[in-house]
Amino acid sequence: MQNFSKVSVAQDARTELHDKLSLTGAEVSINNLPAGASVPFVHSHKKNEEIYMILAGKGKAVIDGETVTLEAGDWVRISPAAKRQFFAASDSAISFACIQVKENSLEGYTMDDAVVQAD
Repeated sequence: MQNFSKVSVAQDARTELHDKLSLTGAEVSINNLPAGASVPFVHSHKKNEEIYMILAGKGKAVIDGETVTLEAGDWVRISPAAKRQFFAASDSAISFACIQVKENSLEGYTMDDAVVQAD
C-alpha cells in the first residue's frame, strides 16, 4: 500500500484536493482569479478555520467588513464565524491556496507529532 498521494494542479478557477489526494484531516483548495474577478459569494463556516496563502498576484479580502490587501507571500488565518470574500486586483490576477481545518483541533505539531528514525 502506498503511503502518499501526488497530484498536479492546473490553472483552473478552483481545484479542491480532498478527493484528488484522499485527504482525511483537512480540505485544501487552489484558487485562481483573473484580474478584476472575485469569489462570487460571501461565506463563513460552522466549525472550520481557513488559512490562506497568496501564491501569486495581488488583490484583497473583505473580512467582517474590513478590507485586507493581499500579495504573493502573504498568509491569512480566518476564524470560522468571520464573513469573507476574496477579490483579484483590477490590474492583476491572484492565485491562492486555502487550507480548511477544524478550529482548535491541533493536538501536536512538527516535533510533537514526529516519529524520528535513527540513522
